[in-house]
Amino acid sequence: MAEHAPGGSGLRAALSTLDGPPRFLLLSSFLIPLGSFMILPFMSVFLHERLGMGLGTVGIVLAVASLVQFSGGIVGGALADRIGLRRTMLWALIIRTAGFIGLLLALRWPPLAVAALVLTCCGAALYLPANKAYLVHGVDDERRPAFLSAGNAALNAGMAVGPLIAGPFVLSSPGWLFVAVTALFVLVTVGHARLPPAGGARKSGGQGAAQSLLAGVAVLPFAANALAFYLYFHFQHYLAVYAVERASSTFYSLVLLLCFTLVIVVQPLASGLIRRMPYATALTVGFTGLAAGLAVLAIGTRTALLAGGALITLGDIVLFLKNDLEALHRSPRSDAVVFGQQRLAAGLGACASGVLGGQLYSLTEQAGNTGWFWLMAAAQCLVLPPVLLALRKRPAQHPHPHHDDEGALRPHGTNGRVPGR
Repeated sequence: MAEHAPGGSGLRAALSTLDGPPRFLLLSSFLIPLGSFMILPFMSVFLHERLGMGLGTVGIVLAVASLVQFSGGIVGGALADRIGLRRTMLWALIIRTAGFIGLLLALRWPPLAVAALVLTCCGAALYLPANKAYLVHGVDDERRPAFLSAGNAALNAGMAVGPLIAGPFVLSSPGWLFVAVTALFVLVTVGHARLPPAGGARKSGGQGAAQSLLAGVAVLPFAANALAFYLYFHFQHYLAVYAVERASSTFYSLVLLLCFTLVIVVQPLASGLIRRMPYATALTVGFTGLAAGLAVLAIGTRTALLAGGALITLGDIVLFLKNDLEALHRSPRSDAVVFGQQRLAAGLGACASGVLGGQLYSLTEQAGNTGWFWLMAAAQCLVLPPVLLALRKRPAQHPHPHHDDEGALRPHGTNGRVPGR
């Protein structure tokens, strides 16, 4: 993306360079969450009402599944680094398709549902780092934000549309719904099999062939991503119960739709600005947006729910994209490994939010004022980030040349420096 054209025209210019395979990946980035979110958001209802699981058991199952889906990304990145991007995506989709078949069979044998759900999450963990790395393979630093934000927009569009399509059928006709989703994943898998390889596995003896999963981790972007997801998942985990009590489940869906729409529209348009923004500024802007949004939620009115969700989303648009870009530039590892490390950070943050945030929400509920939950979460947005910025004073690791999947050296970026500096 050109320095002087961060908006819509610059975005279109950058994306106009996409050829067939990346365009197919962007389409897949919509279709895969579309199919997944026709089922996964309703799993608590499905497991409890359709399969008869207790809510306590359901909560444990969903916590484990979420941890696998996020933190397992570090394994997906390492696998892509070893066997190649296309093969990793293929195996991930095969595993995830098998998981949806398992959910279909669970209608006849309910105990299979838990294993099937975890299997779908394993597939998601393996897929995303390879998908992102393939999308930006060989792309220079200036165009990477546009490509990544376009992928994020497609992802959020699928997440927004999937529940709207599937809502009426989850409990009334789950069998046909699972068949449709399975068929969609079969088609997407076949399409991935036709992609050209972005490279094979790294040659044995190449740099990083035997490195540990966390070797070369970019410490500050990793920690910032974990903290961002920890704070964001206060919103993700607990808004439903808070909003339904004060409005309705339909209004809660409207809040989520607004958040998805903002990511789809704003992040691609703002990607150039986010790329050039100094990292400390991006962290300040992002966490301030989170703090403001969480504080507004404490008011509890419908207007506050919409405004709070919008502010939180705008903060995360900056944080999530900038953390990925910064990690790519600070780490000497391959793109797929870096994305996997960032997914691990996200999983740790989301898990901590589930454990600590749940205790905090329970305390405020017992005290009779859950608005304090959002105020205490907002306070954490202001208190914790300065600790991260203290890490920035440490000397940054100079980016080393990367190996592509064939083992050939390639430059980390076009200018050899971290953008926005």
